[in-house]
Amino acid sequence: MNRFLFPVVFIVSMLALSPGMDLQAQETEYTDFTVAKPLTRWWWFASEIDTNDVRYQLDWLKKNEFGGVEIAWVYPLNGDSSTRRYPWLSHDWAQSVAFAKRYANYIGLACDFTFGTLWPFGDSQVPPEEGTMTFGDTLSKPTMRLTWEHPVKGRVINHLDRNALMHYANRMIGELRPALNGSYSALFCDSWEVATRKLWTGGFDTEFSRRYGYDIRPLMDSLYHPGFEPVFYDYMKELSDYVLYNFYAPFTEVAHRYKAFTRVQCGGSPTDLLTAFALVDVPETEAMLFQPSFARIPASAAILSSKPVVSAEAFTCLYGWKGWPGPGPHQKQEQIADLKLVADALFANGVNQIIWHGMPYNSRSDTNQFYASVYVGEQSHFAAELPPFNSYLERVTIFMRAGRPFTSMAIYLPLEDSWMGVEYPDSLQFPWAWGEYELRYVKAPEEIRGYQPVWINQNFLLSVTRDDTGNFLCGNARINSLYIDVDYMEFESLRWIMLLAQDGLAVCLKRDPAEPGTHFSPDYQATLQELKSLPNVSSDLLAVVQEPPLVEGADLPEFWCRETADGLFIFFANPKTRELYFPLSYGQSYTELPVTRQITIHYNGFSASGNITFEPYQSVLLKVDTKGEITPVNIHFFPTPPVQEKK
Repeated sequence: MNRFLFPVVFIVSMLALSPGMDLQAQETEYTDFTVAKPLTRWWWFASEIDTNDVRYQLDWLKKNEFGGVEIAWVYPLNGDSSTRRYPWLSHDWAQSVAFAKRYANYIGLACDFTFGTLWPFGDSQVPPEEGTMTFGDTLSKPTMRLTWEHPVKGRVINHLDRNALMHYANRMIGELRPALNGSYSALFCDSWEVATRKLWTGGFDTEFSRRYGYDIRPLMDSLYHPGFEPVFYDYMKELSDYVLYNFYAPFTEVAHRYKAFTRVQCGGSPTDLLTAFALVDVPETEAMLFQPSFARIPASAAILSSKPVVSAEAFTCLYGWKGWPGPGPHQKQEQIADLKLVADALFANGVNQIIWHGMPYNSRSDTNQFYASVYVGEQSHFAAELPPFNSYLERVTIFMRAGRPFTSMAIYLPLEDSWMGVEYPDSLQFPWAWGEYELRYVKAPEEIRGYQPVWINQNFLLSVTRDDTGNFLCGNARINSLYIDVDYMEFESLRWIMLLAQDGLAVCLKRDPAEPGTHFSPDYQATLQELKSLPNVSSDLLAVVQEPPLVEGADLPEFWCRETADGLFIFFANPKTRELYFPLSYGQSYTELPVTRQITIHYNGFSASGNITFEPYQSVLLKVDTKGEITPVNIHFFPTPPVQEKK
């Protein structure tokens, strides 16, 4: 057994980035993340955009080590309805957007676009018959406020109606087309901000009846009551397909048609999240309104569908949320040490592109701000630390795109449990989040964290193949074992798992699942018993999983691993990242003493044990070569120690 010891972080032999290292990220036809620098969302308040101000802010971003922007079109500053502005989607508006793209490209920055005004797709031109509806509505009501058109209200498009999306997209693309020249741009869709209770569309009842054999309409008012969980499950399954194939899939089709790609936060949407994230080009998470651990769902979707980039809208509402007009808690007082803690937690859950939230549009003399943190600009509390911190984010991002993700185990995502669970208890709900379908709090069990497991669902189980060497593969994932700990599982999933197990897949089945919904297979129990009778199926993990975990040890820090032809890069986040919950306390990253963890790394037939020491505010990156030699990589950035909030 090889031994290694990392008592301190200042080691002369640390690796630095060098041209000879195998760090080439995988490319796809549509994504254009040719740099790893972080981007920032850029709030354009409804106004007459001055190209001199556009130049000034983009130059400032370049100087401060940003890699680009995502332009978001929002309300007039302070909601002032008298503000002079270019009409929404007008020629003048389009010209200012195209100029921003051209100038960004000229100075080497990327330029992405939110696909609308504010966050859900829609505006005042969406007709009543194409707006979002709930059961009982015949036409949509205008509900969008605080958009570019404020005080005029708009309609959110019907996300269950492909035609509504296409009509809306044609208008958006019609004005954005000049800005889509040059480098590839992402068309961005934010997390789901559409009411989901009793979501409805024309023809839903007919399709539902065809699929399930009963009329859902008399039951719609009872969906959320105890005892109606099986009906809610059926409703969610039908709703999920509407969202997947009438919104997410065609949105990506539209982007590809116009030399663009999609970057999408599917979080919060009433759908099969793993499949939704796989239907877009760049799956994106959000923190801190979602916990960093949620990032493992979009990261898993990216691995299973062979997508190279997983992004995160980072630092949003870091210390808590306050609705418009804000300001949010500690806004313009944010501390880089706290931000670094969040970023490191995201990296350790599979993220490899940071998108700051965010920067308001400003002229040289203005100090405008929006209502939610984090504030990015010349007046940022942390302005002096921006260049070195962004350089740190870039360094880690490069390593987290090297080669491909290391995987050896899949864990069955408890989607069926969430649809049968209906609502979160009051203690877990937020004003914007009520349903278990969001999967906000799912985490891998402690006993398998060392395997860096990927979430998997029925859709991807059906895609698993076996190669000539006996490995089970799905996308970029090697999944020679499957961990299952759920209350409910559909028969098709169970049947396919049995077939894979018969072919040699190791299965740890912690308990017997039941069938969800209102339709039951007569073969369910027999198939379950047949699965359990196989020698490579057990409730005891060690009885069936032959290979050891990649990383072993007590109280493991969060980590993420990439594998190249030369070996592994393992990023271990500072142990304090395991304490992150929304909202952060002000100065939560504060620490004075180093922390040590004893670990063993098993790789390529080698095992090596030793200590990792985390100096205050530091995470650790290790290189493990194919012979088991382990070397720390220099990624250090030392933020100003934070000030803690006085109690």
